[in-house]
Amino acid sequence: MFRATRAQQEIQGFLGIRPVQVAELELEDGGGVRPGPGSPPVTHGEVFVLVRRGGRPVGTLLGHVPEGADPRAVLAGAAAHLAAAPAPAVRGSAVVPATVVVATRERPEQLARALDSLLAQDHPDFGIVVVDNAPVTDATRDLVTRKYAERVRYLTEPVPGLAVAHNKGVEAARGGVIAFTDDDVVADPRWLTELTAPFAADPGLGCVTGLILPARLRTPAQVLLESHGGFAKGFAPCTYDPADPPADEPLFPFTAGRFGSGASMAFRTDVLRAVGGFDPATGAGTPARGGDDLYGFVRVLAQGHRLHYTPYALVWHHHRETWRDLETQAYGYGAGLTACLTALLVNRPGLLPAFLARLPRGLAYARTLTASREAGPATDGAPGGHDDRTHAWPARLSRLQRRGMLYGPLGYLRARRALRGVTR
Repeated sequence: MFRATRAQQEIQGFLGIRPVQVAELELEDGGGVRPGPGSPPVTHGEVFVLVRRGGRPVGTLLGHVPEGADPRAVLAGAAAHLAAAPAPAVRGSAVVPATVVVATRERPEQLARALDSLLAQDHPDFGIVVVDNAPVTDATRDLVTRKYAERVRYLTEPVPGLAVAHNKGVEAARGGVIAFTDDDVVADPRWLTELTAPFAADPGLGCVTGLILPARLRTPAQVLLESHGGFAKGFAPCTYDPADPPADEPLFPFTAGRFGSGASMAFRTDVLRAVGGFDPATGAGTPARGGDDLYGFVRVLAQGHRLHYTPYALVWHHHRETWRDLETQAYGYGAGLTACLTALLVNRPGLLPAFLARLPRGLAYARTLTASREAGPATDGAPGGHDDRTHAWPARLSRLQRRGMLYGPLGYLRARRALRGVTR
């Protein structure tokens, strides 16, 4: 009875979450407020704001614009503390040729939106590869050949799975860097330039990840997810070096989710190919449910290459929209994490001693990661720069994430078995 009552309370609280506007605020040169991608002009009410200086992201805030007030004046006042911060340093102009890989499956409208933003990149030397994963219709092929044929290369991968599709893109890629994003994003015009520039500055880099912010906060599910950090990893550039592990990361490198996400990541081409690409038994579309990006991050670090996170490489992500989506996502995140760890130990048994040494702390970390969280101050420094968790994280989603973590190793083994059947 208690669990049913609590579940009902959580659902009622969830349904009471109100939409939040998404906007951008430029601090320099008299810049104004503009709506986020696909959003209407900013009016009164709650606003999630990306703050820029000289076009580069420096922070986010949650502001409230009173009825009849000037949104620019209100939000600029709220961002005054960011205006006092040092301006981000501008990197050199070295260009690294790149290929952008987008794996997709039966979402042509979203794909078109993503491709339009990718073709508007200011990077001077790149190509785009679309991998149509296990298609059941010709919708994606028709879109690419009709609208983007001269600018986008179309490939088909009949075996389902995000990692398999990404590996198909790796085979076809040209240039020194392979960048990956998803079909449900809108890429900032400087995304690819900012994502590839660190490779030119540091020959020891194997991977770079970027900032992911919400394109819309229209539904309770979208607002709840972003209230607890979403996919963002903050606004401070950070380099992870296996030769000098971070003192505040006792589980390094097995906490790969802290490094970034697959919607905004790039690898040095020869490094990714040298580690064998992504494990095909991981990723969405397989019984493992996820973990392909995390696997890539750890494999590169385990080979001795550095990983760099830059908040200046921005994509706007269209979060899932419903409660059922959040349930699926929570379970999939848990499963993907432990599936990734299983894949690492299967493919790199030499990592087992380091993994076992970190296991006690890892179990404590897992309990913290999957705990239900009340609304209030984000004392752990929630990603994205938010000062408060505006909504509690439901216990139902925490339980699903824990169940997913228990299932992950089994899901990975099932995915390997399914791949063997396809090979035969």
